Order: sequence, then C-alpha cells, then structure tokens
Amino acid sequence: MGKSRKNRSSKLIPFEVMDTTLRDGEQTDGVSILPEEKMAIARLLLEGVGVDRIEIASARVSEGEHETLRMIASWARRNKHLKRVEVLGFVDHKLSVDWVHATGCRVINLLAKGSREHCETQLKRNLGEHLKDISRTVRYGTRKNIEFNVYLEDWSGGMLNSPDYVREMIRSLQKLPFKRIMLPDTLGLLESSQVSDFVDSLVEEFPDTWFDFHAHNDYGLATANSLAGLRAGARGIHATINGLGERTGNAPLDELVVTTRDFTPFRCSVNEKKLKEASRLTEIFTGKTISWNKPVTGEGVFTQTAGIHADGDKKGRLYHSRLKPSRFDRTRTYAMGKLMGKASLDFNLKKMNIELNDDQKKQVLNKIITLADTKKTVTIEDLPYIVADVLQRPGDREFEVIDYMVTCNHGLEPAASVLVRYKDRQFHAVASGDGGFDAFVKAMRSLESQLGFRIPKLLDYSVRIPPGGRTDALVETTITWEGGYKTRGVSPDQMAAAIQATCDAVNLRAQGKAGKTPRSSKSRESEKTRRSGS
Repeated sequence: MGKSRKNRSSKLIPFEVMDTTLRDGEQTDGVSILPEEKMAIARLLLEGVGVDRIEIASARVSEGEHETLRMIASWARRNKHLKRVEVLGFVDHKLSVDWVHATGCRVINLLAKGSREHCETQLKRNLGEHLKDISRTVRYGTRKNIEFNVYLEDWSGGMLNSPDYVREMIRSLQKLPFKRIMLPDTLGLLESSQVSDFVDSLVEEFPDTWFDFHAHNDYGLATANSLAGLRAGARGIHATINGLGERTGNAPLDELVVTTRDFTPFRCSVNEKKLKEASRLTEIFTGKTISWNKPVTGEGVFTQTAGIHADGDKKGRLYHSRLKPSRFDRTRTYAMGKLMGKASLDFNLKKMNIELNDDQKKQVLNKIITLADTKKTVTIEDLPYIVADVLQRPGDREFEVIDYMVTCNHGLEPAASVLVRYKDRQFHAVASGDGGFDAFVKAMRSLESQLGFRIPKLLDYSVRIPPGGRTDALVETTITWEGGYKTRGVSPDQMAAAIQATCDAVNLRAQGKAGKTPRSSKSRESEKTRRSGS
C-alpha cells in the first residue's frame, strides 16, 4: 500500500512542525514553567526558531495558567500569530471552549479517545456516544469562532487492538470541521515499520484528510518513528525542545529538523541556527539539563577527542560530515587530553592566536598529557596558563622536588615532609608552619646549608583559575620573589602549583639566574663609606 507515497520523487515536500514543549513538555516530572518563561519560549519558537504552530497548555488547569494564556494570546494577536497558538481541550461541551475562549486563544486540539479500550474503560461510553459528545462540543465551539484539530488519544493502541474502531471514528470525524486529525503514539508502543504501515493505510483510505503524527520516546524511537510517519503520508509532526515530555519524553525538535533535512525530501520552516538557543533557554527555565552527547544540541557533539581525528581534519576534513557545526551557529572544537596529538594542539593554538615553535609545542603537549592523567579534562581556557608555564620554566633543572607530603588538620599545626634532588644528591627535610605552603617553604629553608645556596624570599603570591567557575579548573599560582622576578606554577591542585613555582625559583637561584637580593640604603651607604676610606 501507498507505494506512490513511499517512492516519491526528489521534489522537496513541505510539512508542518507543531511544538508542544509548553503543553506536553511541561508534563515532564518536576517541570513547571513560569508565565514569563512560557512567554519567552513561545516568542522564540514562533519568531526565532520558526515552527509552524505551538501548543501552549491544557484547558482548565488553573487560574494561573489561564492568565498565562491571556498574556501569550494578547501578544500573538498583536503580532499576527494567533492562529499558530493552540490549546489542548476536552470533550466536555462548554467547559473547555469557554475557558479557552476567555483567554483569547482561538484554536483547540480536542482530546478524543482513539482506542476502544480507552473509550469504554475510561469514559464508560461506546463509540457512538463518544462521537455525539464530540459533535456537541465542536458545534458549540464553532459558534464561538473556535477552530478545532482533534487528537485520537491512544491511537497506536487502537490500531494494534481495535483498528475498526479507529477507522469508524475517522469516518465520522470527517463530517465535523476538524482541520487536522492527530495520531499520537501515546504510550510509545510502536516501532517504525508499524508507524509506516498504520499511517499509510489511513492516508490511503482517507486521502483528503490531514494527519499529524505525535511520537513518544519510550523505546528511543521517537525520531525514527516521526520520519516513518512523514514518509507514510503524515503532513505534520509534533515535537518538544530537548525531547521533554512525560516518562521518556517526546520527539526532540532539533533531531527531527536535522534528520528530515538530511535523509528525506521533506522540508520545514525551522531555523537550525536557533535550535541551540532554544535548547539552552529551556534547560535554564525547566532545570532539566540535556546529556553532553545529545545529537545536535549537546555540549560535546562537535568536539573531536582522538588525535588521529584532528590529524585527519587538518589534512583534509576527513572527519567532517553533513552535521557541520556552522549549520547550528556553533564551532568545532578539539579536546585536549591524553588522547590528543599535535594536530589537536595546533587547532587550539590557532584558535587562541598563540604561535610556538616545534620544541615548545612538544613541551606544551607533554604538559597537557601529564595534567590529563590527574584531572578529567583540560580545556581551551586552560591553554594560555599551560603555555605561559612552559615558556617561563628554566631549561636546565638541577633542582627537583621528588616527593612531598603536606598535612593540615583541624587543631594541629600544619606540617610538611619534603624529598628533593640537587644535581646528583637527594635531601630530606621536615618542618611545620602557619599553613601547608609555609611548612613546605620552611622545610626547604632547612636544607640551605646542604644545598649551598639560599632559598629565595617570597614577596607576593597570587592565584588565578580560568573563567567559567569550574571546580576542576587548572590553578595558576604566580609568586614574586626577592629581586623582582616571578615564577608560575600550573596544576589542578593549588598546593602543587605553588610548589611547582617554588621549584622553578630555586632552579633559577641555583643557576645564578635569579635577581640578587635588594640591599637597603643603609647597607649601600656603609659600603660607600668603606670604599671611600680604603
């Protein structure tokens, strides 16, 4: 059946997108969207994202919801969007119609029973009685200038268990002024071949009827099922931002838009560049964050991690696909960590406008790999810190802190145990201090006679982390020493960064490259007197 629909020509075919984030999406557990937030999402969907229609609420929910609908309807009327704003209503004669009419909205999606089991068990009515109730509600609504679409709730259950009921219902509904008959897989029961067969059979039997398909994601098939519904002849598809909805949610808007454009001849009016904005705004308002690897809008979906992938992209975009980040107003990134290679580093250095020679790049790459072994991620915000650390570190390292232990306990004096190497000898020292780092420095100072030089005196100490508020960010510790020179340490741990900076200062002192200790004016005058008297 329906081969002419399944084997369409390459001609582009328009279809409608109805977003139900503000109605079905708000049925997500723990989600309640405030009026001003609903208004912001509605505006973004209609004027930014560009969906064809939005479903914004269910009738008779609360007085607060009533006022929210009045606000949205007023805005929609002023901006000529009113017919694109829809409200779920019930087969209750005047109640839903009057409630919706008073808000200023003018389109109701009437919730009818699409399976015999739901009709007879929940409503305690047979199909004939239910159809009379539907007709009475619609006749009343049309007199008040309300337009209607109709949901066949549990349509998928009806097609599985009572298909004759579904067909008889649709034949009767065609006599009423419904613009669209909407086919929901209410419980996410179907897989794609079933959606295709069921929708195809109805389109063939009722070729002049406009069908929408409404998927739920209980088996993770909402996107695939929506494509199957389109290919079988549905003219509209329902979705929610971030796939919000009851249980496992609805078909995600971003995935629907992208898959239809890349795999089918069907086209909608959605602006892909606004999908990430809609996703992020909805995350903020609902408190429901999406997975980092969610297709299209996830934070990590345009990040290459493996060095071989970055190398392939550098040599010929070998790991690019039709899912170009620029389609969504995003950029491709190359993760920094133990799996990265030179090409990944080159991409990130170019992005930060940093130029290094090959030896410096090798040092930076080794530093990143070492850091990645001690923290989950190294980000591009960390890169300038790592580069600065590598560039300013002494080349010859005669002095090295091999190991250390610093303890800080409530009520006990902080203590440090330090094992260092100078040239080819090792030294161990223990000391206590006012803090962990102070104890470490005092342990170092206790070794001065054995080392044969003084540990420099600390003048200033500052700590920075890259912006973003991440608790796993690198710490950059910069210490100014006597003589005015500075050293920098970079590590995930503040103490380790400070010890690294101290180790670099000791190397400079050991090599005689550090600034000399400033002398007081009194000592300079005494030396001048001695010289003049000799």
